[in-house]
Amino acid sequence: MVQELLAKLATELDARKIPYMVIGGQAVLLHGEPRLTKDIDITLGVDTDKSADILTLAADLGFRLLAENSEEFIQSTMVLPVEERTTGIRVDLIFSYSPYERQAITRAKQVTIAGAALRFISAEDLLIHKIVAGRPRDLEDAKGILLKNKNLDEDYILHWLKDFSASLDKDFIACFKTISSETK
Repeated sequence: MVQELLAKLATELDARKIPYMVIGGQAVLLHGEPRLTKDIDITLGVDTDKSADILTLAADLGFRLLAENSEEFIQSTMVLPVEERTTGIRVDLIFSYSPYERQAITRAKQVTIAGAALRFISAEDLLIHKIVAGRPRDLEDAKGILLKNKNLDEDYILHWLKDFSASLDKDFIACFKTISSETK
């Protein structure tokens, strides 16, 4: 069910020329240790000024909107939460157009699932996401990513963790080094 929904989403996003990458738990299944996940998170390479286009996409796919006032919710959270009506699978369509995410989308890895080419976040960028999120589940996911992927571009990871550390006033590099030492 999830694979077919991912394929359907990718096909529609590609047809509408909307850049994207699959992130979150679905990407962890690809790059890390398998775990139970029933939702889909997709970062869109568009800002909230394209919210009408994404609302149209959701309607065309027959998704149920989960926010009462979707346009207002998008503007305040940069997320459009929807649900596929038949399966009940939740999909979070995440608006973003920061320099980091623009670059991460260009680095996304193409994977064929259910006959469709999907773009999944790279292992390096998924690791960065997980460390910056910092919740216990995310840090466990980060360990799994490091265990499964031995040839990561550490310079790239450190560059962006340094950038996020400066902008969010948190030491993500120390977190990365701790997790790295625990996985060796």
